[in-house]
Amino acid sequence: MRENKIIEIKRKIISELLQKGIIANKEVLKSLNEINDLRGFYNFFNQQSGTLEPNTESFLRLITNYNIIQQNNEPVIKEEKQLKNEAEEKISQIISKTETNPEKDKEKETFKERDQSEIPGQGTVRIIQSYEEEPKKRDVQDFVKFFKTRFNALSKILQNRKELSSIASIRRLKQRQERGDVAIIGMVKDKQTFKSGTIMLQLEDNTDTIKVMIKNTSKEAYETAKDTVLDEVIGVTGLGTEDVVIAKNIYLPDIPLFKELKKSPDEAYALFMSDFHFGSKVFIIEAFEKFLKWIRAEQGTEEQKAIAKKVKYLFLIGDLVEGVGIYPNQENDLNIQDIYEQYTEFAEFLKKVPQHIKIIICPGNHDAMRIAEPQPPLYKDFAEAVWKLPNVIMVSNPATVNIHSSEGFPGFDVLLYHGFSYVYYSDQVESIRSKGGQQRPDLIMKFLLQRRHLAPTHKSNLYLPDPKRDPLVIEKIPDIFASGHIHRVSAANYRNVTMLNCSCWLETTEYQEKVGLKPQPGRAVLVNLQTRKVKILKFYNDPKEKQEK
Repeated sequence: MRENKIIEIKRKIISELLQKGIIANKEVLKSLNEINDLRGFYNFFNQQSGTLEPNTESFLRLITNYNIIQQNNEPVIKEEKQLKNEAEEKISQIISKTETNPEKDKEKETFKERDQSEIPGQGTVRIIQSYEEEPKKRDVQDFVKFFKTRFNALSKILQNRKELSSIASIRRLKQRQERGDVAIIGMVKDKQTFKSGTIMLQLEDNTDTIKVMIKNTSKEAYETAKDTVLDEVIGVTGLGTEDVVIAKNIYLPDIPLFKELKKSPDEAYALFMSDFHFGSKVFIIEAFEKFLKWIRAEQGTEEQKAIAKKVKYLFLIGDLVEGVGIYPNQENDLNIQDIYEQYTEFAEFLKKVPQHIKIIICPGNHDAMRIAEPQPPLYKDFAEAVWKLPNVIMVSNPATVNIHSSEGFPGFDVLLYHGFSYVYYSDQVESIRSKGGQQRPDLIMKFLLQRRHLAPTHKSNLYLPDPKRDPLVIEKIPDIFASGHIHRVSAANYRNVTMLNCSCWLETTEYQEKVGLKPQPGRAVLVNLQTRKVKILKFYNDPKEKQEK
């Protein structure tokens, strides 16, 4: 079979898998590559695809069944139970090999802090934190360890506050007989608001649980408690008994009050963009081409061209492509039906960005990979054309990179997060919802910085429980926090952290309006690293915006 025919069949299989909600991860792609008779498997796949469950293990089992049949050179006459047992055994062997290879364990850590050598060119980029996945099965204990790890990390941050320097464990507190002043740290397990207005939180630490009562007479604590969400970690001081703590103050992990506002010694610019959704019928190609002319200093005033020449960093924060099989009947909205082609053609546009500009890319929920966070860097199998660009640096979602360091200047730490959890907090947090919800990404980002976590609530995102470390904890305080997802542009400052949310590059659709989005398409966010001033560059005039005005 010719090479291009093999690739075509693989693409068809992967496209059909995506429509069934199955992500073609590295294990799936490896298993596909090991099939000798791919045409025969494709026929078998079409016959059996109706039995597939929406997970990769189901598809691996199908491949194994086919291989067993091929090895025995016989039709499908084995009993289903026997086939299942053989398939399970082979799958477990594959997984155990990836789990128990000591050499691999030495080479990789699940969540690396890498002091990567500087990428050649005018700007410097170091990857500080980027998630690298080790394929393995997850069980209930992984979730338990994951939440304990998160609690310990955030508890450590809270203990740096002088008010919480002498905390007691909840178990020890409940053993006390007398009333008195107490300080505790706990994860919010439950929250109730009574008719009287009193808020009751149930806090949990590594030892026990206890109820915390917050009355509306303690104004500051009460306002904080109103916005408290499940699973966040807080500190409490107040009057304690063995049954309940009456809160006087509530403390969040938060950003320190006095954080340095770094400024570069030289004039240079960083540009932030996201949510291109390339491959969609409503991708605003004219606006994007206008942006590319500007970044090449071919369009604009002399002052604008001078700025464009000083751009050294371009951040693309997820949803490079529209994807395939993301939502029902999505194929009707696609201009490019093939996921490989979406990335390949988008790479052609990125080639037009001057090569001295470093392009730092993290994935989003529309990209061809799992939705569960943290998402590893874009899969090479799908986005090979993007990976091949000489000035591209791939990182995970979330990730932290350091840019523009020089002798005597430490550079800027940039936290990238696509923003999948934002919709949840725009709806669930009263102070955000009452002030505009999804139209106020600045409030959402401030809320998460205060919690020092990108998605503290279990229901706010899909996540991978890593028992070693929670990659969504904001342990390193960034200079710039950048995201996207909700298709709104904003720039704000919280305690000297520059908070940026990027707009999208597609027209406003009925689907977006249906889910509550009010996009601001065709904008790029420009940061002057010498002054830390932010400008919003507009490349598209949305007719729907004019109608609203």
